[in-house]
Amino acid sequence: MKNFPTILLFFCFYLPVWGVKPTMNLSIKQEIERSLDLGLNWLNKEQNRSSGNWGIEEYPALTGLAVRSFLGHPSPQVLKKYAKTLEGGLGFIRSKVQSDGGIYGKGLASYNTSICLMALMQHKDQQDEAIIQAARKFLINQQSDFDNKGESDNVFDGGVGYGSRWAHSDLSNTHLAMEALFYAKKTYQSKEGEGVDLDWDAAITFVSKCQNLPSTNKEKWVSDHQEDRGGFVYFPGSSMAGERQNTNGSIALRSYGSMSYAGLLSFIYAEMDSQDPRVLAVKEWLTKHYTIKENPGMGPQGLFYYYHTMAKALTLSGITTISDEQGVSKDWRKELALHLLNLQSKEGSWINDNGRWWEKDPVLVTSYALLTLERIYYDL
Repeated sequence: MKNFPTILLFFCFYLPVWGVKPTMNLSIKQEIERSLDLGLNWLNKEQNRSSGNWGIEEYPALTGLAVRSFLGHPSPQVLKKYAKTLEGGLGFIRSKVQSDGGIYGKGLASYNTSICLMALMQHKDQQDEAIIQAARKFLINQQSDFDNKGESDNVFDGGVGYGSRWAHSDLSNTHLAMEALFYAKKTYQSKEGEGVDLDWDAAITFVSKCQNLPSTNKEKWVSDHQEDRGGFVYFPGSSMAGERQNTNGSIALRSYGSMSYAGLLSFIYAEMDSQDPRVLAVKEWLTKHYTIKENPGMGPQGLFYYYHTMAKALTLSGITTISDEQGVSKDWRKELALHLLNLQSKEGSWINDNGRWWEKDPVLVTSYALLTLERIYYDL
């Protein structure tokens, strides 16, 4: 890896160091722990005891996110307390393994597999290694090559999509698959030898075609507005944040927050040089548009997904402070943590009043919030 902090990558996913006494930020870490305890207690009550799942059975990703929330708590006593809960959730995930190696129900195969694969790897149980290897191969096979030539001659080549009726790649599914495959490669490479792997160069070619950066992306929709420069859209030719007009009269797509963090995460998982102009450009966009009040460009839509991608991208980048539009330096970790603590219900859950992308589902949103707080906790 060039310049990205590999030790931090390893720490954030693999090494919750239970015995280390915090020497800094003790007060806020204690507040986070109380919030995590309350949130996990709520999640525990929401589990379907008969099947072990959370949420809709055909989407095991919801269970995967909940399981990861439990596994990420900074106390080993919590894992003991909720051992049966975890056993049920992990058992449900295993029950959704398909003959092709994917982990899904009736649809959204790559999305569900990516998240469930992360949960199984985080659990670190040797009995799951065969499932993990099969799921890894399944995700690799989801990478698009529409003309089967091994060349990026289609704008969607190199990316990963939902599959099924969504036949094109998108940045959300692509970065989730890259995340799972990055950690699988780091963990299982020595055991697999020279086995098949994602075409990482092709993946970055696709990701780059989602970035509003005229110097590296020549697609017609790329915005020439400074407001968009360096940010990302959902997939080439489509932005959930809408359109604007370029100076030459062509239609441009607006950049927005959650996909811009997903773009930065994709660059991290592909182990790109941190001085690459594409990396620098998205970091500049994210700095200019830093806020915890909304998902920039989308308002309240997808807000907790935004928080989750923000926490992952900034911790893995080693970024602890961000200057706002007025040039005031802020510790984003404390600001976001306190914001989430204030949004938590007295029962322990979170919810987004805006229901876009399932965010009126308290299981999904609570899992996002807990995972975000856990990231912050270990980074403080």
